[in-house]
Amino acid sequence: LFDIVPGLAQGKALDLAQSSPLYGFSGRIFGTEDFSYLKESEVVIVTAGKPRTPGMSREDLLKINAEIVKSCAEKIKEFAPHSVVIVVSNPLDAMVYVAYKVTNFPRERVIGMAGVLDSARYRYFIAEALGVSPKDVQALVMGIHGDLMIPLVRYANVGGIPITELLSEEKINEIVKRTKFGGGEIVNLLKTGSAFTTPGLSAIEMAESILRDEKRVLTCSVLLEGEYGINGVFLGVPVILGKRGVEKILEIKLTPEEEEQLKKCEETCRALIKELPF
Repeated sequence: LFDIVPGLAQGKALDLAQSSPLYGFSGRIFGTEDFSYLKESEVVIVTAGKPRTPGMSREDLLKINAEIVKSCAEKIKEFAPHSVVIVVSNPLDAMVYVAYKVTNFPRERVIGMAGVLDSARYRYFIAEALGVSPKDVQALVMGIHGDLMIPLVRYANVGGIPITELLSEEKINEIVKRTKFGGGEIVNLLKTGSAFTTPGLSAIEMAESILRDEKRVLTCSVLLEGEYGINGVFLGVPVILGKRGVEKILEIKLTPEEEEQLKKCEETCRALIKELPF
């Protein structure tokens, strides 16, 4: 664990390490303020940045967090030049663009954590509505990590049964809306910060697929170079994650309405990039 605040990473690392007898793991956890400990890292997860507070959008964080992510990316490039970088900082799709530009790593090694989190929220709300186990719910959220995200209804199912067979259109629309604003709902309840448990687990799910070469199909923010007719921006799309990072971007069929929504995500992301302070 790394943090610029003296003692913070060390304290959290010690707390986590002391849980090893209870969780049954033997790996070593330690904290530091020294970037050189990134040396030879295979995966680096960037969560640095100012958190959201009530009334603040992810976009409000743009200029503040861009400088923070830039400084982290410079150190990653210096000390872990062969790593896969997973960015969690908001506004996500713009921050992963910053990390990509600063590190100059291949696009398959700089990815954003968003779709795994948004899809988890979508799956939870579906399971809650139906009173079933979330384990049996499969659902997919694409696009930007923000209010314009696209929870795909056609690809959502419970035990292989489309949710359109199990839920009313009104209820589905309610779930879609709650998914889009799921992060803001937590921010408003916490009042002093944003979600951390599910985002953390989502990043770990991505890291495990990379480190173990599991080749999981997960939605991640990646640089599009012609896929879905989009070039030069990071957006959440389904990919295969393996030891090299993004091994393949999966292009799924979208309806004209979904294509239009994805286009709006692209436009929003381009506008954010233009506002970057460097």
